[in-house]
Amino acid sequence: MNTDTPEFLVACLCAAWCGTCRDYRAGFDALAARFPEARFLWLDVEDDADLVDDYDVENFPTLLIQRDDTVLFFGTMLPHLELLQRTLESFHTQTPEESRYHAHADPLRRSWQTERNLRRALAARNT
Repeated sequence: MNTDTPEFLVACLCAAWCGTCRDYRAGFDALAARFPEARFLWLDVEDDADLVDDYDVENFPTLLIQRDDTVLFFGTMLPHLELLQRTLESFHTQTPEESRYHAHADPLRRSWQTERNLRRALAARNT
């Protein structure tokens, strides 16, 4: 891993027109302060369509959590910040090996590794 790149990436995929997203934003930003070792991104599915258009976001908020190159979670999460906080705390307690096992434990999660790898998409966008 590049030492300049935070180990964890937490992205919220939302839309500016979504009231739930607007209400969720301040808490999401505040949660970022609790996890300074993680990179938090707010991605608008319309403004950032070049990154996330293929992700088929159906409901908001949709969260993506990645540890290095391993996608740990992708999906809709109820807009309760304590749920996201507990999820992040749980992933932080895992060893990298446990995270890789979790990420490959079923066919859906295995598909995320290529289809939802946001770090790769961000790197491709910046080249």
